[in-house]
Amino acid sequence: MTKLYGAIEAGGTKFVCAVGTGPQALEEIRFATTTPTETLQRAIEFFMPYRAELKSLGIASFGPIDLNTQSRSWGYITSTPKPGWGNINVAGAFSALAVPIAFDTDVNAAALGEGCWGAAQGLSDYLYITIGTGIGGGAVVGGRLLHGLIHPEMGHSFLPKLEHDGYKGRCPYHADRCFEGLASGPAIEERWQVSGVELPTDHPAWEMEAEYIAMALSGVTCTLSPQRIIVGGGVMGQPALINRVRDKLQGYLNGYIQHPAIIENMENYVVLPGLGNRAGILGALVLAKQAET
Repeated sequence: MTKLYGAIEAGGTKFVCAVGTGPQALEEIRFATTTPTETLQRAIEFFMPYRAELKSLGIASFGPIDLNTQSRSWGYITSTPKPGWGNINVAGAFSALAVPIAFDTDVNAAALGEGCWGAAQGLSDYLYITIGTGIGGGAVVGGRLLHGLIHPEMGHSFLPKLEHDGYKGRCPYHADRCFEGLASGPAIEERWQVSGVELPTDHPAWEMEAEYIAMALSGVTCTLSPQRIIVGGGVMGQPALINRVRDKLQGYLNGYIQHPAIIENMENYVVLPGLGNRAGILGALVLAKQAET
């Protein structure tokens, strides 16, 4: 009998459900994230035909979430700003599958995927940061995911607001004081009154966006000293943005960190995901394989 693993990338905008063994052997579906009842039921229905072959399930979820396996609310989404999804038992919804379940943040899972098959292969210390509808970051430290008190929330690190930026901020918790509030996809659209995909390469929005991203990356570079930073998400689809971020990050660090990776080789220090938009679902597959062992 074929050994199959289940994977879920539970995003605030869409769910991706997949069954398979690796990047080249994966069957998946994608659908919009609506109400918890409707969305989770649709995901369960996808996996039910594979129940006899399914060995384990990995869930990579938007958050914040409870990762403490000793907690009564392990597997729950907790204080999310997404309406209707606060205090929802995501992992528990799949108990009917009767398989081991691994549960982690979507960005932590994406970091695992990039380490296994993508841009972080062979590295022990690296970050994956996604900039899209929200902003989040996952960290691998010493070859293991960093959890800590709950899990990293890099998207809500505080940033100094640029003097010429009059935008009020998007974050419901921190307004214009945090990375997500200032630089997420919805923040770009609200500030400039047009979707980011419609903004030309030379629009001043991208200079401002690069400044905020570089500020945030300078903080995590100094704090965690990663060997590489992978930056993904829909906002990074703007072709000219990655080079602007690299240049500005060198400016913010200002020669303080004397390492060739930063001084001479920035194009290999801050990189786009090797797995593209598959990092999350493939990371959930890695979680599933870890849950079996």
